[in-house]
Amino acid sequence: MSIPDVTELTLEEKASLTSGASFWYTKPVERLGVPAIMVTDGPHGLRKQREGGDHLGIGDSVPATCFPPAVGLGSSWDVDLVHRVGEALGTETSIEDVAVLLGPGINIKRSPLCGRNFEYLSEDPIVSGVLGAAIVQGIQSKGVGTSLKHFAANNQENDRMRSSSDVDPRPLREIYLRGFQRVVEDAQPWTVMCSYNRINGVYASEDPWLLTQVLRDEWGFEGLVVSDWGAVNERVPGLAAGMDLEMPSSNGVTDAQIVAAVHDGSLDESVVDVAAGRVLDLVRKATEGAGAAVGPLDVDAHHALAREAAGRSIVLLKNDGGVLPLKKDAKLAVIGEFAGKPRYQGAGSSMINPTRLDTALDEIRALAAGEVAYAQGFSNALVVSADETSALRDEAVAAASVADVAVLFLGLPARLESEGYDRDDIDLPAAQLQLVDAVLAANPHTVVVLSNGGVVALPFADRVPAILEGWLLGQAGGGATADVLFGDVNPSAKLTETIPVRLEDTPAFLDFPGEFSHTRYGEGLFVGYRWYDARRLEVAFPFGHGLSYTTFSYADAAAQVDADGDIEVTVAVTNTGDRAGREVVQIYTSLTGSSVQRAPRELKAFASVALEPGETQVVTLTVRRKDLAYWDIRADRWVVEGGDYTVDVAASSRDIRSSVLVAVAGDELTLPLSRTSSMGEVLSHPVAGPVVQAAIAQMMGGLGDGAASIMPEGVDMSKMMESFPIGRIGMMGALAGDGAAAGPEMVDGLLAMANAPQQD
Repeated sequence: MSIPDVTELTLEEKASLTSGASFWYTKPVERLGVPAIMVTDGPHGLRKQREGGDHLGIGDSVPATCFPPAVGLGSSWDVDLVHRVGEALGTETSIEDVAVLLGPGINIKRSPLCGRNFEYLSEDPIVSGVLGAAIVQGIQSKGVGTSLKHFAANNQENDRMRSSSDVDPRPLREIYLRGFQRVVEDAQPWTVMCSYNRINGVYASEDPWLLTQVLRDEWGFEGLVVSDWGAVNERVPGLAAGMDLEMPSSNGVTDAQIVAAVHDGSLDESVVDVAAGRVLDLVRKATEGAGAAVGPLDVDAHHALAREAAGRSIVLLKNDGGVLPLKKDAKLAVIGEFAGKPRYQGAGSSMINPTRLDTALDEIRALAAGEVAYAQGFSNALVVSADETSALRDEAVAAASVADVAVLFLGLPARLESEGYDRDDIDLPAAQLQLVDAVLAANPHTVVVLSNGGVVALPFADRVPAILEGWLLGQAGGGATADVLFGDVNPSAKLTETIPVRLEDTPAFLDFPGEFSHTRYGEGLFVGYRWYDARRLEVAFPFGHGLSYTTFSYADAAAQVDADGDIEVTVAVTNTGDRAGREVVQIYTSLTGSSVQRAPRELKAFASVALEPGETQVVTLTVRRKDLAYWDIRADRWVVEGGDYTVDVAASSRDIRSSVLVAVAGDELTLPLSRTSSMGEVLSHPVAGPVVQAAIAQMMGGLGDGAASIMPEGVDMSKMMESFPIGRIGMMGALAGDGAAAGPEMVDGLLAMANAPQQD
């Protein structure tokens, strides 16, 4: 099918393309044969509404594979696995004739209270960017598009339609935009979805700095910007800012506003041409990719992949005394409502109607050779009487007391985590915490399995011998949990977010969710593990942590800077245990004596490596030079600071196995001088510095022994003068050797010389 050029459309037709025809479809231009295309929710499965279905009715969605949400899949730290899940998502999207799957979401987990954290990958932008790019590449390899979301600084659900994320330039660039930049530059998603919120007072949907200067001019984004559903504030300014497609339909209201703005001269028609042209490009890609996958869906194969992905998403937090893996002939007590009624995905627009659904209880019984008793233990119902709670707990204690091992399934009820609102705390329900105490008293050989979309406090962590963080694992999570419990799958996942001891320790505690529609990002750069490390706070389990049923040793690392300025790190990793396993090798960097504020260490690269018992592999990881850069607020650009960087090779952010120093050449940064420039800045300037140094030496030489009289004992005058503005130096006496005061003319002459273009 041939898609016409934008020049063939009337103004009214061009304007019509910039908003939806309905909730899920773009508008066609029937006169020229431009078809409507369908976009629909993701990101961990296809949520395609049946014709006439309501927006959030899960029962109205076509069946699709529910893969582990990002909170689980991200914990795999495995680019290849994430890419394969992306390919499967792309296949299902193509089979259903959907052009764009709305995902992935890569917003930073600023606070564990964010109600939508289950849709996001990490508290770290490198993890979010690398894995986000992998899923985009996987999906788009099947001829369908993605929508990278929610752009940007959308880190809470409270007041999300209007609240302003007030964040300083460095954290905005280094934390909240960096992952988006990585995905755009590495994977070129077909679309980027702008978020509901304001950023420093400006709605994301009408921010030219965000949507044009940063996204397109700096990062080279080639696709289309679509609004989150209902995110448009004012359509005409939004169009001018670079927001191409408004979703859903405005019933023609905003189309008419665009036409009127062109007619009254307040909007140039070329702006409409650009946006409509981008919509046509999207339609062109969609029609070219149509039919790449032909049904019917291989339900069994995709369910098997979902089970593999879920098994790789489960984090073994603790395993004292080798309680796990379970012996298959052991007598087990499986306790907890989640074992029989799994919580496998979050609530809101990403809810998938699964093709099938495993339960942990059924799958444990399928793998076990011994007796498996079950007790509900607690109820997730909204209203539960004290008598019912007590009876359920007593039943669980009775089952646990006669079992070899009690497997206790705990977690957050679905109503506590959803799109649209945030959590009030990070606590498990009181009835579950009471159940833990009772079951432990009856049987110290207790394993806790968690089901939660965001981190929870674990006050029992020092008393329970084994804990599995199961997150939300998708439709095959029950089978994957059984696989890990019995050791058919060796756990290899690691935390992509810190589990704190208590909510009060978290970075955004004092500023979340804000007030009067403003949220101040007062923790700045210190998000997640950066905060806990900088403040030397104890945590329940650190970022990057995750155990295995085997063990791994690391040899001394080596590192060198290659021709492109990237750091190539190599380290030999050995499986020192008796079973096959997978280790996630993590690279952190730091710079002692940096001129700018930095976290004690920052993740820069990672790799997942599979090893047989006794096998050694040399793992090579690349730290990109651009990822060493900080955002210089004076120059308004990225700058790599030169110096000896410490490169830590680690099994977690607090488990450093090997370190090596690498000398990195810095970027040249010469800032223009002004009267407000300090003496320290002037002295470090390549042109002005030597001139001033010579003048000071001449002055001091002229003073001779009298110099001591202006330098009181115990005072470092040079240190004192470092921050003194050059424009005020005249009031401090003579600068020139003949005693002449450094007047305005002399200072201005020096500044003019320093700021003049330098000849090569």
